[in-house]
Amino acid sequence: MAESVDVAIVGSRCAGSAAAIACARAGLRVVALDRASFPADTISTHLMWPAGLAELKRLGALERVEAIGAPPLPLAIADGCGFTLSGRFSPVEGVDYAMCVRRTGLDAALVATAREAGAEVREGVRVTDLLREGGRVCGVRFRDSEGRAGELRAPLVIGADGRRSTVAGLVGAVAPRRLRASGRACFFAYWRDARRSWRQIAAQWREGGELGTAFPCDDGLVLVLLQTPAARAAEFRADLQGTYERTVAAIPGLHRRLEGCELVSKVRAATGIQSYFRRATGPGWALAGDAAHFKDPVTAQGIRDALRYSRLLVESAAPVLGDPVALDRAAAAWEQRLARECIEVYQWTDRLARGDAMTPQEVELYRQAARDPGLAAELLDVFSRIKRPTRYVSPARGAALTARALARPGSDRAAVLAAARAELGTALADLRERRRVGAGVS
Repeated sequence: MAESVDVAIVGSRCAGSAAAIACARAGLRVVALDRASFPADTISTHLMWPAGLAELKRLGALERVEAIGAPPLPLAIADGCGFTLSGRFSPVEGVDYAMCVRRTGLDAALVATAREAGAEVREGVRVTDLLREGGRVCGVRFRDSEGRAGELRAPLVIGADGRRSTVAGLVGAVAPRRLRASGRACFFAYWRDARRSWRQIAAQWREGGELGTAFPCDDGLVLVLLQTPAARAAEFRADLQGTYERTVAAIPGLHRRLEGCELVSKVRAATGIQSYFRRATGPGWALAGDAAHFKDPVTAQGIRDALRYSRLLVESAAPVLGDPVALDRAAAAWEQRLARECIEVYQWTDRLARGDAMTPQEVELYRQAARDPGLAAELLDVFSRIKRPTRYVSPARGAALTARALARPGSDRAAVLAAARAELGTALADLRERRRVGAGVS
């Protein structure tokens, strides 16, 4: 049987629930369909900086998420080449801490919040096709957990169904407009956390090309994520747990952090990672969250952006759902906003995802920030989207770091100058890309 609603959403995790909450608040009849039954896990690093928690607060979900029991993380450290940066987070809409909540609890809390707001969420439902009329998408076909077929008709269909989006495939939007392959592969597991003194700290260590993190999360666990050079993926595949444990032991700061802790889960992997922007809107449809745009997890921006831009999509579309021309214009303007506001972080993330050892300039930055709490706090503000990456490492600061690296006794001048030339080339290419995005060029 066919049903009619105002908005049909495919997927009800972070992006889908955020869109459903926004729809319900706007007084729309919305149905979100998800093949999962919650609580259900999914591969995710699931760290949220203050800006991500502020989005949960806007959606009315923060209190429910906090009740899951993950500790607030008001402190952060970053260690590299013998220098340790530490600082506290600047508040974002009153939130001055990070939090790492496992996706089983986080997604279930968002679904519960959506239902409380008045949205209908149907679990165990698989979307099989889209409905179309006059060149427009006008709904979805689906099958429920018992194999029964149904249709939802709606003036707007939102695909919030992740990187392997069914909706993106059905509208021909899988091929990205922008694509960058990561130089890192991800391997993560949970440890029983015996270090109470670390339960308020989000920590990262860099050792050569290796990057390891420890984020305390709910149920007394700590998420230990390795973001290793992608070239090591085959080594991990051959002996996943053994290579994971050896790599943890080879990062001295991370190894010390885990003294007395016990590995209590299997090791999970995410390889072949690609960051992208897809075409995210068309007649009667839009993509949200990872279906539209994905960044390497090295900067932990995905959940915040999924929540924020799904909400903004609905807020743009809700007033004009009855006017197809106005709806398409509003959706296109939202897509341009998404690209404009995320492109710089996308580029910055790509640099951190290269899987290389720290450049001499990065070492100088760490050296300086280890002595200057204000500079360390600025870096945390970049992660929380308070400060733009290009304002943090501006051309003037980059030149100063190069000069300091060249003046450092015993420095490898050739390596310093090579890194400076490479950075200049990247900066110019990124500037041209940002200008194209600002001009609305695909």
